[in-house]
Amino acid sequence: MAIDWMRRLWMFIILLLVQVLILGGVHLFNCATPLVYVWFVTLFPRNYPKWVILVTSFALGLAIDVCYNTPGLAASTMTLMAVIQPYYFELFIPRDSADNVEPTMKLLGAGKYAFYLGVMVTLYCLVFFTLEMFSFFNLMHWVLCIVGSSILTTMLLITFETARENYRIL
Repeated sequence: MAIDWMRRLWMFIILLLVQVLILGGVHLFNCATPLVYVWFVTLFPRNYPKWVILVTSFALGLAIDVCYNTPGLAASTMTLMAVIQPYYFELFIPRDSADNVEPTMKLLGAGKYAFYLGVMVTLYCLVFFTLEMFSFFNLMHWVLCIVGSSILTTMLLITFETARENYRIL
């Protein structure tokens, strides 16, 4: 259990640093922003304590908010994702599977994993950009931000997951 906590702490720190230091200034075509810290929420295994998922996801969102000066935006959206993730992940695994099974590409298969990740990322982007813009005045820009960021983030996260499985990173 202690090893799992340390691994998640390293994942927390690495995703925070990658987002803030490397991907913080990336805005392709002024609408597609990679939001790789969402991956943290999608990696929690089945039957993991829900309070741990909520607290750590909120903490990561709060750290992102502090770095980007977006008061509560990422924290609220990450908390929403933490509420949804355990129930959504249950849809992809058999009932008789182990209690500590993690959502990985190897377990779910490439297609199911991409769908699982794509829906979680799209939902995150939908809520995040809706709260960020807080109006539908510029509807086309809102839709472009959601679609562009969802596609870019999903592609990056699938790449990260492939590297993680092939090279046993984190």
